Order: sequence, then C-alpha cells, then structure tokens
Amino acid sequence: MSEKATLTYSGKSYEFPVQVGSENELGMDISQLRAQTGLITLDEGYANTGSCDSKITYIDGERGILRYRGYTIEELVEYSSFTETAYLLIFGELPTPIQLQEFHELLTRHQFIHENMRHHFQGFPASAPPMAILSAMINTAGCFQPELVQPADESSFMETAAILMSKVRTIAAASYKTSIGEPIVYPRFDLNYTANFLHMMFCMPNKTCHPEPEIVRALDQIFILHADHEQNCSTSTVRMVGSSQANLYASAAAGICALWGPLHGGANVAVIKMLERIHEDGQPLDQFIEGVKRHDAGVRLMGFGHRVYKNYDPRAKFIKKTCHTVLNKLGIHDPLLELAVKLEEVAVKDPYFVERKLYPNVDFYSGIILRAIGIPVDMFTVMFAIGRMPGWIANWREVHTGSQLKIYRPRQIYSGSLLRSYEAIEKRK
Repeated sequence: MSEKATLTYSGKSYEFPVQVGSENELGMDISQLRAQTGLITLDEGYANTGSCDSKITYIDGERGILRYRGYTIEELVEYSSFTETAYLLIFGELPTPIQLQEFHELLTRHQFIHENMRHHFQGFPASAPPMAILSAMINTAGCFQPELVQPADESSFMETAAILMSKVRTIAAASYKTSIGEPIVYPRFDLNYTANFLHMMFCMPNKTCHPEPEIVRALDQIFILHADHEQNCSTSTVRMVGSSQANLYASAAAGICALWGPLHGGANVAVIKMLERIHEDGQPLDQFIEGVKRHDAGVRLMGFGHRVYKNYDPRAKFIKKTCHTVLNKLGIHDPLLELAVKLEEVAVKDPYFVERKLYPNVDFYSGIILRAIGIPVDMFTVMFAIGRMPGWIANWREVHTGSQLKIYRPRQIYSGSLLRSYEAIEKRK
C-alpha cells in the first residue's frame, strides 16, 4: 500500500499520495490539491516543487552526487567522450560501438550549416552578444529542417538530435569569427566533435592548425560536465516551451535565452570579472578575502559554493585536475590565472570557507580553462550552451514521449488591486 500525506485545513483532513523516486526521494502528489481543497501551493522559484518525473539526471546536493542515467559524473568524465555522453542522455543507454559510430557519422554529415545562413551573420552588429546570435541562428536552422520531428522514433530522432548538436558548434564558431572580422571556417571531416569546434574557432581558411590533444580533451570534459544538471532554469524553460508542442529548435533557442542570464550560465564569466577587478585594483589577495568575510559592499567571491550542492561540487573535483593540467601544458603566464590559483589555495584552507562549505565549483575552474585556451569571455556562456544541448534535447524528448503530454501552466497568488471601475480620462486627477 502506497504512503499518503495528510493535510489538515479549516477543520478537514485530506490525503495525497506520496511518490517515491528510484533514489528514495519523496514527493507529495498535489495534482488534485486545488480540486479537493481550493488551495494551491506558493513556492517562489519552485525550490521545493517537483515540476516533472524524469529519468535523465539525479542530483543529491547534500552528498555531492551527480549522475546521468545512473552513471556517476566521475566515471563519465574520466572514461567517456562528449558524444557518447550525449547519446546516453538522449537515448537512455550507453551506445554500442555500432551505435556510437552511426552517431559520429551523423554529427559529421550534418556539421555544415546551409549556405544561405552564412549571410545572416552579416546582419548582426559586431557588438552583438554571442548568445543572442546563437539563439536567433538556432531558430533559423530549424527553418531549414521543417519536416515533422518524431521523438518516439529512435532512428529518425537520432538524426534530428545529431543535426542540432552538430550545427550548434558550427553556428557558435561562425558567430565568433564574424564578430572579429575573420572569415568563417568550414568544419573538417577528419576531426572529432570538440577538435572540430576548436578548428573552426581558431584556424583560418588558408592555414591548417592542429589543436593539442590535452586541450581538446579538457574542452570535451567541460562539455560533459555541463551536459545536464536536472531541472535548472534553462532546462525547465526547454521543457515548458516544448510542452506547448513547440519544435525542438524553438525550445532549444528558448533554453539558450534562459542560460544567457548572469545568475545561470554567466557564472564563469563572473569569476573572470572578479579576478580582473582584483588585479586592476592591485589589491592584495588576503585583503580581498578579509573583505569577503566582512561582507564589504561590492566584494563577492565568485565561483565558490553552489545553490544545489551543500557539499563539494562533484564536477569541480575532476575539473580541478584538468585545470592544472592545461595550465602546465600551455605554460601560460597570465596574471589572472596565477591569481586564480592563489585564490583557490587560500580559500580551500581558510576555516571561514571550509566551515561554510564554500568550495570552488565547476564555474571557477571552467572559466580559468576557457581563458587559458583562448576562448574570449563573451563566448563562455556559448560554451555552456554547446555542452548543455544534449540535456536539453533529452528533456524535450522526455516531455514529448511521456504518457500524458500537458502544457505547463503554473498557478499564482494574486496580490494586486481589487475590482475597480474604469474612469474616463478627463475625470482622472
């Protein structure tokens, strides 16, 4: 017999079923709450509201656990590739060698954007934010694939997913090239997903370059670590837009807009800006740390702690090692990167931060890595979007293949004016 939760209101008791997740998470099913009691719940920011039942990603913030389809993030970032992880998220299982090869071939086949799209980049001013361009161009790409998407048909949906995943990196690189006045570089057939992106970002049509394997692997790991993260702002946006039966491209474009916000995808940008301020002010690091402790106005420690994780961010444990590998490989003498390393060393040993579990998170290290390999700061959030695309695709598909497709429609508590009568303008004072 399933458990039930009892709610008492106005002298009456009501029972609601309790749903138990596969990891023993408990949730009270309140889908009949208003019908039975006349009440709705009020949960600003949905911090205590489960908006869906999902099989994709599991997070335990108290224990520092992140799993994709049951696989730990530690194992995936150590042994898997971004394309294999993407397949796992979208289709639920790790691919066989044949399935992975087929997915690779689809990614390669669809990596070019339609030639007509190249002219669209010229319509944006050089100062246009890359995330604005990315969102607009993803919607544009959807216009060139108008055929009906069948998310339940695995064979056809694999191609649809590959088209979007492949083209997002091509669009991102093209937007960067356009912004700096360089010619757009075509993708190559002999490079893997991440190496091809770096080729399109940093090479020229008349000059072949070969990204260092350590750099390719580091960026691949960043993509894996960002591939999904449960019902965050952008993923929830993709699901909400998708629930209206909007197509995959429109839903992903909406997710990009949500990710664009500085409280979501812009966290690693905030880390670099913090380091720039410390460096430009010439402030000793110990003084900055003391200012953080005193909560001085305008002094914030970015890239430490996380809203979900009340322990060490499991993604940060691995990317920390990758960060130091990249810095050692490149031998870069960047004052900001040197400052970041010192800040990390000080903060992880300071009792103030340790007691409050304010450990460096994935954004702290990813920002340092991206800067080290030459990704401009205004492209950081675009990197996040490329990595998050498999998670968005997986969540969009889950919405559309569920047994009960309902358009998302939250309620609200109205706190505005009571009934008023319209007054002609000449009588208003």
